[in-house]
Amino acid sequence: MTSTKPAGSDPAPRPKRRTFSPEYKLRIVAEYEAAPKNEKGAVLRRERLYHSHVKEWRAARDAGALEKLVDQRTGLARPKKSAAVAENEKLRRQVERLEKELAWNKAALEVMGKASALLEMISEGRGLNAAVDPVADDAFTGIEDELDITAACRLTGRSRATHYRRLRPAPPRGPRKRQVQPSALTAEERAAVLDLMNSVEYAELPPAQIWARELDAGRYHCSVSTMYRVATGPSQVFTWDITKAAGPVKGVWYHAYVILDIFSRYIVGHTVERAESAARAEELIRETIARNGIVPQTVHADRGTSMTSKKVSQLLIDLGVTRSHSRPKTSNDNPYSEAQFKTTKYMSDYPERFDSLAHARDWFDAFIAYYNHEHRHSGIGWHTPASVHFGTAEEVRDQRAVTLAEAYARHPERFGRRPRPPRIPQQAWINDPAKRREPAPQIS
Repeated sequence: MTSTKPAGSDPAPRPKRRTFSPEYKLRIVAEYEAAPKNEKGAVLRRERLYHSHVKEWRAARDAGALEKLVDQRTGLARPKKSAAVAENEKLRRQVERLEKELAWNKAALEVMGKASALLEMISEGRGLNAAVDPVADDAFTGIEDELDITAACRLTGRSRATHYRRLRPAPPRGPRKRQVQPSALTAEERAAVLDLMNSVEYAELPPAQIWARELDAGRYHCSVSTMYRVATGPSQVFTWDITKAAGPVKGVWYHAYVILDIFSRYIVGHTVERAESAARAEELIRETIARNGIVPQTVHADRGTSMTSKKVSQLLIDLGVTRSHSRPKTSNDNPYSEAQFKTTKYMSDYPERFDSLAHARDWFDAFIAYYNHEHRHSGIGWHTPASVHFGTAEEVRDQRAVTLAEAYARHPERFGRRPRPPRIPQQAWINDPAKRREPAPQIS
């Protein structure tokens, strides 16, 4: 016995769309309006309806559309309303509208009354969030009870994403343990290679020449590529810059400070502030270097007022860090920071305007976690910055090589040659002098 259904047809019947008669709509609207405030939701749940249904049906009833449909279905002529009844209904609708406006204005005045006390606290920045948040939460709860979440967010300057994130906070993320490659050099071996390459005999020679001469002398320390990694790797050169992010209204800007490792592209430090400040920049650089555990050899920046300020300059001098600045009127002398800012602002969820400073900080925190640990960067062989920064990129590259080899074994005719995973650059330059006639950025 063969089935008469055509191949690929849906075996289950599709559910029919619900339809509602005019009489049903009038009855539900009347029942909903008569129900106490705390029982209106029960009416909707019982009938499996949404608030938007009642809102639409009420508007149709007030316009007289539902009564006309009932008359057409029953064939009866409904008696025309008297002028007094029509006037009463009009006044009732006006009273409902005015009550809503009154509730809105009361909530707005409550927020405005607390605003003067909050402004001074908020203007001080990040350190007083613990004192500000309870007051803002109390105002938000009061507005939400009278109106709704959207209105409460608009009046308190809080984004809905922040509201829902606080209701369901993400579990705290513990520190990531740095993995050590089994075949990696020990700290003593790395120090010995560095001492060798910095010795008087080899200080001016490239790693390949050092490797060959040591091999001729009967000594093998490591491969040439390992010498490059020892000499050129993460935490040697940081670059930092400040970009603006649009605030809630025209003329209000927030300033995002970002410190980047140019070798791994890993963001080692960041903050978002209301204004550009040399004191905050100095504090961020100090915190970042302390958290990183390694003092970089060089810190590069453009010639902004915060970058060339006395506070930042004195900090780097005290730490023994070389200061590097872009050449005057040369916009491409800080390419790593500029490229990172472009990646940031070209994200599909980058807001056109941030609702508040807290909204901007929350967004940048989430983005930088994604950028460091999930974003595959073309400039470092499509690895994540964290993978290169913490030394796990070679393991990932080996796994990619295995996958490509398996694909080549299955269909060698699809490849012009045996595929290889992209390599990680062994050096990172800001305007490589070997490729340019212009002098390198100035070092002070």
